[in-house]
Amino acid sequence: MTLVLHQHPLASFCHKVLIALYESVTPFERVLVNLGDEASRTAFLALSPLGKMPALEDTGRNRTVFETSIIIEYLDRYHPGSARLIPDDFDAALDVRLWDRFADHYIQEPMQQIVSERMRANGSEARAEEARQALRRAYAVIEDKLAGDGWITGASFTMADCAAAPGLFYAETLVPYGSDLPKLAAYHARLMERPSVARVLEEAMPYFKYYPYKENLPARFRPSDSEA
Repeated sequence: MTLVLHQHPLASFCHKVLIALYESVTPFERVLVNLGDEASRTAFLALSPLGKMPALEDTGRNRTVFETSIIIEYLDRYHPGSARLIPDDFDAALDVRLWDRFADHYIQEPMQQIVSERMRANGSEARAEEARQALRRAYAVIEDKLAGDGWITGASFTMADCAAAPGLFYAETLVPYGSDLPKLAAYHARLMERPSVARVLEEAMPYFKYYPYKENLPARFRPSDSEA
């Protein structure tokens, strides 16, 4: 197998790349990275010295690629599958890249900040609240961007939607959508019904018991009392 994805099934940035791989029906192998295990951590840091996860190893081209957007760009160029996630048209591709970065910086980052504050022994509620406010601002921007149906940049599912899906899945468990965000709520529902997204979430289910806000997960993903 040429492509090997080093990842963890609970990590939202890993979900982003998995969604892209499933969308394009690109064959790959996966290696589960357990940073709490010394052997797994050592092996991963030899591949990814900064500990960036996921990492895509292309043994056929002797190349290791980091950063999720770059990984998807790399796949779209060197391992194109049945679905292209970045348009050929420059302006359309620029829009996709813009909303991909928006999802990473303004959805994923504050979402992860809130989770981190809960996990820290000296977590700051003030920092968590700042991150909640940042999510609310990002929600409003997406609401204004969205049309009544379709995807974030139009009729086609793209890299921007690969980025939005995992971020919004976790973010909504922290800052639920209000009644003033009907287009965002409908977009979220479409994302969750997308087969590639649904597959990633199903694969993550055994690990959701480790999510610090697991009690806020949708009922079908919430661990049972015996698993928690």
